[in-house]
Parts: sequence; C-alpha cells; structure tokens
Amino acid sequence: MANIRMRPVQKSLCALMVLTASLAFLYLHVWSPKPYTTVDLRHRADWVPEQLLNDRLLVPDKKYAHIAFRIKEEIVELLPKNSCKCQVEPSMNLPFQKQLFGHVYSLEFANAFRPSELPEINSQREQEYRSYRQRSQSPADQLLIVRANSPLEYPAQGVEVRPLQTILIPGLSLQATERTLYRVNLTATMGTFDVAAEVEGVKVEGEGRMHLTLSASQLDNLNRQMQFVTYTNTLFHPNTADTVQFSTDEHHASFIIRIRHAPTPRLYNPGSSSGGTNGEEYNISALVTIATKTFLRYDKLRALIDSIRKFYPTVTIIIADDSLDTERVEGPHIEQYFMPFGKGWFAGRNLAISQVTTKYVLWVDDDFIFTPRTKVEKLVDVLEKTSLDLVGGAVREITGYTTTYRQQISVQPGNEDGDCLRTRQGYHHIIEGFPDCVVTDGVVNFFLARTEKVLQVGFDPRLSRVAHLEFFIDGLGILHVGSCSNVVVDHASKIKLPWLKTESEKQYAKFRYPNSSDNSLNTKQSLFYFKNRFKCMTGN
Repeated sequence: MANIRMRPVQKSLCALMVLTASLAFLYLHVWSPKPYTTVDLRHRADWVPEQLLNDRLLVPDKKYAHIAFRIKEEIVELLPKNSCKCQVEPSMNLPFQKQLFGHVYSLEFANAFRPSELPEINSQREQEYRSYRQRSQSPADQLLIVRANSPLEYPAQGVEVRPLQTILIPGLSLQATERTLYRVNLTATMGTFDVAAEVEGVKVEGEGRMHLTLSASQLDNLNRQMQFVTYTNTLFHPNTADTVQFSTDEHHASFIIRIRHAPTPRLYNPGSSSGGTNGEEYNISALVTIATKTFLRYDKLRALIDSIRKFYPTVTIIIADDSLDTERVEGPHIEQYFMPFGKGWFAGRNLAISQVTTKYVLWVDDDFIFTPRTKVEKLVDVLEKTSLDLVGGAVREITGYTTTYRQQISVQPGNEDGDCLRTRQGYHHIIEGFPDCVVTDGVVNFFLARTEKVLQVGFDPRLSRVAHLEFFIDGLGILHVGSCSNVVVDHASKIKLPWLKTESEKQYAKFRYPNSSDNSLNTKQSLFYFKNRFKCMTGN
C-alpha cells in the first residue's frame, strides 16, 4: 500500500525535474555567451566631410615637384567644391525671352528666418546634419586606393554576406616571387575567419577569430588553402560593410565585404491579359490605381470621374478629400477618404497613395479630363520595359497649350552654410525605343509611378497649399524619372467671369492662391533651408 502511495509522488517529482531541466536548457540557450555581449550603436565621433577640392590636391608631392603643368580652368570649374553660390547667369537679351525660357531667379533661404533666429537654427541644423551623415555613411562608401604592382589578388567588389551568416571569400591569391616561406594575413572588424578545408603543408593560425594567418613553403598549397577561407559576420547590422585588411610581408590591400539582408521583393499580381497590340495588352485595372486629392471642387471631380469611366470603367479611383462641407462621391470602384478641413495638398497625396494596392499609381488633379489621347497603357509600357520609377505625361490647357513641365534638378556641394539647389527646364536624354519620352528629374502633375517608390519618398505634409517640385527634390537619388509627350490629359478651363463664380469656387481660389500675408512661401523656404540643408536656389 505504501508503494502505491509513493507512485504519484514519484511521478510529480519526475515531472518537476523534467520541467526544471527544460527551463535550464532554455535559459542556457537564450543567455549563452555571444561573440559580442553588447553592441555600440551610438553615433561615431564627430565626422567632418572632407573638402571635395582644395589647393593641396593640385600641388604635386615631392616626387613630381619638378614636373611642370598647366591648370585648365574650364575643367577645374566643372569639379565639385565646397563653395557653391546661387547666381543668375548672364544671358543675351532676346525678344520674348521670358515667355520662351522663363524668368531666371535666385533665392536665399536664410531669409525665411529672422536674423535673431539664425544662430540657433544653424546650430540645430548642423547637429542634425552630422547625425544624418553618421547614420547614413557606411564603410562601403570609403575610398580605397589599389597600390601598384601588388602580388595580392582579392575581390574588388561584389562580396556580400547576410547578417550573422558565413560565406567563402572568392578570389584570394598570392602571386609572389620564389622564397622559402609564403605568408598572408587577413584582419576584419565585424566578423571572423575560418577555413572550410585544411590543405596539406599549410599552417593556419587564428581560426574563428578576427585575424587569420596562413603560411606555407609551397605557393600553390597556400593559394589552394585561400580558396577555402570563410568569413562569418558576428556583429549584427542590417546594412553595413566590413573593411578587410589583406597583407603579405611587404604588401597591404583592403577590400569590402557587404553585410546586409537581401531586400525583400514586393511583387504585384499584374492580372490576366488578353490579346491586343503585338499580342500584348496590359490589364490596366489590375496594374493601375488612379489617385487624386480634392478640395471643394466636386463639380470638377465628377467631371474627371465621368471622363475616366469612358475609357477605364473598372479602374479603382481613390479620392482624398479635405473639404469643409463634404459630399459623398459614390460609384463602383471608387474609394473616398475624408480628412480634417484644409489638411493640405501633400497630406492628401500621402493619404490617397497609402491606400493603393496595385503596382502603379496614376496621379491626376481633380480638374483634369481624360480624352482619347490619355492612353495610360503607353505609360505602363514605358515602366514595364525600362528602369524608370516614374513617368509623366503632358497636360493640355483649353487654349491648346500643352506642357510636360520637364525639370532638371541638381545640387551643388556647399560649405557649412548649406548646398545650392539648381532647377532648369529641360531633360537629359531621349529614351531608346520610346522616341516621345525622355529622362529628366521632375515632371508635370500627371504621372504614373511605381507605388512602392512613391511611398519611399513620400510627401511632406507641412506643404499644405502650393507644392509640387518639392516631391522630386526629396526624391533625388531615389526616383528615376521620365516624361512622355504623347500621353495627354486635358485641363478643365479656369477662365470664368468673376460674377459667374460659385461660392465654392471663390472659397477654393482663396485657399489655392494665398495673398502676400500667407506664410506658405516662407514655410517652403524654411524647409529647404533646414530639412534639405539648402542655402539658396536658382531656377527658371
């Protein structure tokens, strides 16, 4: 009887021991020592950008001091330097110059602030700029000079490892003259080295550590051993690089191992297609969503929707609406999202595009009119067959004038006062295979874009009334932009006698065209100065 009573106790004790052992194993697994117990993610010591061009770069070292040279000023002027200025370039006075080429202007963005505010603004801006550079710079951005006649062979680029993973390092070799002992060293800062196989006659020191030494009396054996050298990332970072030092007795070299997660693809189902030109017709309803922002002009908005439905009856239309007295705009494939009154132009763009689930988004103003020349398929074809991220069309006014608003945008490096923004009408190249399309930097307010790229750049919601080119300025280096003049949308007439305007039209004009006391322009210039770190701008 006593033995029978002991069995439940023994079972409970066994269960407790199993539970304790499991918890102990879990504890050891979670808290087991790692190569790095802590990781320092704080900003590095203050980093000061090097001068892009200064006098010492044009002064030869002692070895070449005796050699005469002549500086070509016209070429030196093209080189970047930290001293840009925004000056209106002199030009010839031609008839109708302003009408044909626009008014050339220059703006100083510091004027958006009171003189008493500037010292604190400049201090804060410089601090934020240094923080930005420290976050965004990577060892992969370092300038590496390959020394002449080195016997070391190594990968110049293209070596990549996932965080905390292991790879074989390709291309390591030593091409040295005959000697009694050959030795190479490898040193890393964010990972360790090892060998996937051991070659006979080669001594390996430092396996599993940041410094690896290989030595052998036979060069072929040493080179064969280097084909098995592995690198394991041990210091986690989602996107950085390790600079590996590679050396032999009297020669040194460096190469980069990129450390990053592979970007996760975001793929969109293009839908089924059927026949068409060249047997290739795009399913526009599955590929494209039309987005717009409206404010008070419901008559214009309904005219836009009616014109769209003549050509694209099943394409989804997304409306961002910040009107005061809202009206429901209903119908199949229409989504209307309401915002606080007067929330603004760019905030509405953000809202509308955030709801897009198709591969492409077509941005239109709420007073556009689709016509037989508004062939969205042509814009889709350009994006499907090129590396462009965004392609604009053309807007035709009631007068017959058509504009693509092609803009070339560039930034010239400046000093501590900031950089110089430069905009000009024009484009860079014609796109092969699309004779009506060009590569540029900014386009008109009618464009088709890859949804994820627009979301990546975003629209600054502080720009509430008058803004457009600011999106393309924020997208420099991110967006690959094109423009096609053969896809045209009409612009509803703005010509109306004052006494025939409705109350909503008068209210719209009051918000759309602010008077001189409005601070919209000041807000825009202050953002250029602080957010983008521009000191000035020239354009036409």
